[in-house]
Amino acid sequence: GARAAHFRKEVSQQFKLWPIGAKAAQERLAEFLDVQVKYYAEERDLPAKKGTSSLSPYLASGVISPRDVFRQVKALPASEGRDVWISELVWRDFYRHLMVHFPHVAKGYCFNREYEEMTWTHSEKRLKAWTEGKTGIPLVDAGIRQLIETGWMHNRVRMVVAMFLTKNLFMSWREGERFFMQHLVDGDYASNNGGWQWSASVGTDAAPYFRVFNPVTQAERFDPECEYILRYVPELKGADKKWILKADKYQKELTKHGYSSMIVDLKKSRQEAIDRFKQFKS
Repeated sequence: GARAAHFRKEVSQQFKLWPIGAKAAQERLAEFLDVQVKYYAEERDLPAKKGTSSLSPYLASGVISPRDVFRQVKALPASEGRDVWISELVWRDFYRHLMVHFPHVAKGYCFNREYEEMTWTHSEKRLKAWTEGKTGIPLVDAGIRQLIETGWMHNRVRMVVAMFLTKNLFMSWREGERFFMQHLVDGDYASNNGGWQWSASVGTDAAPYFRVFNPVTQAERFDPECEYILRYVPELKGADKKWILKADKYQKELTKHGYSSMIVDLKKSRQEAIDRFKQFKS
């Protein structure tokens, strides 16, 4: 029936996006090392560009080994792009070491145990809006929809989406961690857990609690032409780019295009999150 047809279409799309096997992984690595690695430092944060290696699904499933990847990238002439990419590989290993040396992290606890006492807010309505990409924040919605559609999300956007859930909505990082693992083709327990704890300020070397990415200014900075946003939020195609990049100021204009209203006030919720952390730590 219709469900089977949808499943076949989805599988076919996944095969196109992520061809299987070691040969495909090596080809993707070769292409990245040949072209993109030179520009990696400048372009890795721009979600509209093909600035990352797209190797994470192959690393996560063991199709290609981090040692092999490291050996090949290390053989390149020194460049900022090469060195920054190596540091990202090191982050990946770092989160694995944490799992081994701090086993409580692998059991769903915060690395920083004091935060186990933190009371997070829970709202089914807001969580549903977040998981469907209907928060009224264009960059957040684009990220979630990219994840649902492709099984992958750009790393910069992962941080924005995670901070929005844990700081602006003040929901437990575990909600987001679970949702990501259900959808990510590169779902990797250690990296995913580490990333979520970092964003929620409860992990090791985490973002300080008062550092809260503003998803509106993040869009202005990293997707100034709205190319990424419009790829995944097509209802905004007829909207003025200025409205999209200042979504908090142009709510009325955007909702006329069939776009969702913002589910939270960014400025107010950011301050509330900071106050709750301060109160908890005092």
